[in-house]
Amino acid sequence: MTPRPRLGRLRSVQIGTARPSEIAGREMMTAYHKHPVAGTVAVRALGLEGDEQADLSVHGGQSKAVYAYPFEHYAFWRTVRAQAGVAGWHDEPPPGLLGENLTLEGLLEIDVWIGDLLRFPDCALAVSEPRYPCFKLDAAMGFRHASKMMVQSGFCGFYLAVRRPGTLAAGQTFELVPGPREVSIRELFEARARR
Repeated sequence: MTPRPRLGRLRSVQIGTARPSEIAGREMMTAYHKHPVAGTVAVRALGLEGDEQADLSVHGGQSKAVYAYPFEHYAFWRTVRAQAGVAGWHDEPPPGLLGENLTLEGLLEIDVWIGDLLRFPDCALAVSEPRYPCFKLDAAMGFRHASKMMVQSGFCGFYLAVRRPGTLAAGQTFELVPGPREVSIRELFEARARR
């Protein structure tokens, strides 16, 4: 039986440019810090207009053009950051905290499979792979072991390939159209985490 399409909402859209930053005691380029976009943003084959990736060996390209993250995990990160002493207990995490381009509501990693399609009013994006954390996540989150927390929780988000260019805007709804349903984001992420 084919799964029925489900609906979700695009809570916010973020972009960022590559810039030098001190990470782990040395200066390196990063485009991790994203800021919200007001209005519409163009979606091109290699990602959102105005967005950059600093290390194209691990981010960007056609299969990793856009990074999406579930808003539902923000409560977890708010608590973890408060426990680490880098934020207050009631501080709302800023949009794009995880370096994501799209903050989504209504769609978790357990709901998403490679090849699923997110159909927005003016563009379509295909789920391509989970996001695997690196040491830059620790620096961006402000505490050591943030990347380990992502691995342990499985709250990784996922990359999207652009299937139909167009535009996106915060507040839009999207439809998840099931693909072949052979490998889930959660399964793929956990298999790599076990290595």
